[in-house]
Amino acid sequence: MRVGLKPELEFFDVEAIPWQDLGNGLSERILSGDPSSGNYTRMLLFHPGVVTSEGTLAHKFWEEVWIVSGSIEDLRLKQVFRAGMYACRPPGMPHGPWASPAGCVTFEVRYHMREAA
Repeated sequence: MRVGLKPELEFFDVEAIPWQDLGNGLSERILSGDPSSGNYTRMLLFHPGVVTSEGTLAHKFWEEVWIVSGSIEDLRLKQVFRAGMYACRPPGMPHGPWASPAGCVTFEVRYHMREAA
């Protein structure tokens, strides 16, 4: 494993990683990460009927999200996003809060980018 980067991983069954309860009807599977940088890849599960309570979010990192199954509604935008859709959010981009009447699974990559010298 290289220091400061995510671990080198060959294909594996993600079902081997248990879902971790985050509260508020959300669970995550961390697939890969680097605690020193805060960069990680995860799956996020919106349990059926969840309505997130944290309001509109804006992160200090890049976030890429692909909806694997189900759908979520951005309550601020009043727009539904479905399986197969993708988002690339730069730092500071507002999104959410969310509702997912039938449930949803997303695949997310979060990372910090250094400024060019």
